[in-house]
Amino acid sequence: MIANLAALAAEEEQNPLIPAGPELLVGAIAFAIVFFVFATKLLPRINKALEERREAIEGGIEKAEAAQTEAQSVLEQYKAQLAEARHEAARLRQEATEQGTVLIQEMRAEGQRQREEIIAAGHAQIEADRKAAAHALRQDVGKLATDLAGKLVGESLEDHARQSRTIDRFLEGLEDASKAEATR
Repeated sequence: MIANLAALAAEEEQNPLIPAGPELLVGAIAFAIVFFVFATKLLPRINKALEERREAIEGGIEKAEAAQTEAQSVLEQYKAQLAEARHEAARLRQEATEQGTVLIQEMRAEGQRQREEIIAAGHAQIEADRKAAAHALRQDVGKLATDLAGKLVGESLEDHARQSRTIDRFLEGLEDASKAEATR
């Protein structure tokens, strides 16, 4: 059979670029079957997958744009809240400064009032101490003067009324003398 085929092939000399008729017919039928299967089964699936991919991409872009728009609005809200918070903080700082200034003024006024009270109390205490010292000095000077006068006169000046009058005259005389010297 091989010999037969080889003899048949040697008799026919064909052009290698042009196929034989039966091969051409079988090739055309096979091509039509493959084309039919491809056009009816495979091509719609490919088109459907491409359409789904296109829709997914477009949907993703729309979602991304929506997300970007939402993010922009959230950013604007954040900026507005931040500006409001800064304004509120500035207002609170201003109020605290004003309250601090008022408090300082009140404390100064209270300190001034207390200082004046302390000074007045000190002056009153000094005046009271001066009067007490003058009274004690007057008594001591009067007693010494009475004792000295009693020793000079040679009699006792123990009478209290007489003693007081003598002391008062003596001290008045001293005061008048000091005033007379001061006016010169």
